[in-house]
Amino acid sequence: MTPRSSRLPWPRSLFGRILLVLALGLALAHALTLVLAFTERGMTMRRAMVSYLASDVASSVAMLERLPAAERAQWVDRLARRNYRFVLTPPLNAPEDPSGMARLVATAVTAALPPDQPVQVIDPHLPGTELRLQLQLSDGTPLAVDMDTPRLQISPWVLGALALQLTLLVALCAWAVRAATQPLRTLADAADALGRDRPAAPLAEDGPREVQRAAQAFNRMQQRIQAHLDERMQILAAVSHDLQTPITRLRLRADLLDDAALRNKLHGDLAEMQSLVEEGIAYARSSEAIKEPLQRVDLRALVQSIAFDYADAGLPVQLLHAALGTCDTRPQALRRLVCNLVDNALKFAGAAELSLEAGHDGQWLVRVLDRGPGIPANELAAVLQPYVRLEDSRNRSTGGTGLGLAIANELAQALGGQLVLEPRGDGPGLEARVELPGPQL
Repeated sequence: MTPRSSRLPWPRSLFGRILLVLALGLALAHALTLVLAFTERGMTMRRAMVSYLASDVASSVAMLERLPAAERAQWVDRLARRNYRFVLTPPLNAPEDPSGMARLVATAVTAALPPDQPVQVIDPHLPGTELRLQLQLSDGTPLAVDMDTPRLQISPWVLGALALQLTLLVALCAWAVRAATQPLRTLADAADALGRDRPAAPLAEDGPREVQRAAQAFNRMQQRIQAHLDERMQILAAVSHDLQTPITRLRLRADLLDDAALRNKLHGDLAEMQSLVEEGIAYARSSEAIKEPLQRVDLRALVQSIAFDYADAGLPVQLLHAALGTCDTRPQALRRLVCNLVDNALKFAGAAELSLEAGHDGQWLVRVLDRGPGIPANELAAVLQPYVRLEDSRNRSTGGTGLGLAIANELAQALGGQLVLEPRGDGPGLEARVELPGPQL
């Protein structure tokens, strides 16, 4: 199996992948077009050179035959061209070259010279010389025409124009791919924001027909989900509220019982039912925290006031550390959230400790710590769900209703933060950490 480190890098985003495929395709198409164009140009140049060579050799041979033998050596250099030159040299004893270029040259030159003029095209095996055309003047003087390897020269402006064209095409492809993938990013952002207990703005139903249809379908789905969530909360709040009336009637009727033991048991059950109803109403109201307006809050003063209120009530709540700082948040929802966590620590551990610290990227961390039995690591996420209680705390007198941490989690999400539960780092116990978001840049 090929190691991952040896594989070629592949963009992780859809934009990068499509752009890479298009850019490579355009580059390969340009390269193939360039090769084909230059190949065809080379073939055309060869045919033109052969045609020009035949007529030039015929005229040069005719001129050399009219010159005195002593003056011919002076004129062969003047008759030289860029791709071939005339040489007065004895013929080489070599077979004719069987290549197509050699046959083409031999045919063209033979047709241009007189019928009795012998023509032989060989490969002289000389550096820079592709073919040698050997012939003989009428007085028997040997004459050779050395043809160089054709060199196809490319103008710099041609390469520059091709590079500019490729750059423009890649830029247009990048713009087109960005325009095609932007709706996916917008849809993903809207999906991430969905269900965070905040008013969800509908997507703009514009753009291409497919994008419009996707936006319309997402908006309808968003409305259905919001309607289901609102209906669920309304049902929970209504049931919890309506249960208070029969509970009150049962409490009054229990007071009329003569059996004191039975009366006390009924009052205990009714008290548990009343607690469950009150926490159900509190859980239903937790989603309304988003309606509270944002305010600039002195976090240190808020945490200190919570700790002092519990201390004044004679409850063992200690403030460990409170950093100085402010944050744009919803103060009533934050107070409810911290008090809920403190009450949870007091219920299960008998004491609580508070601290306020500055986190990374402008975050604020509110910690509520206790020295209680803690929560098993595999159940830390489950206890944030409503009506979830630990197996060893089924009794409501110790285990509660299972809504305390769920309410705190809902409030944390309504504040744009998150509630994190983890074992205490310096010993037994539980740490409940509220991570408040920093300023939006």
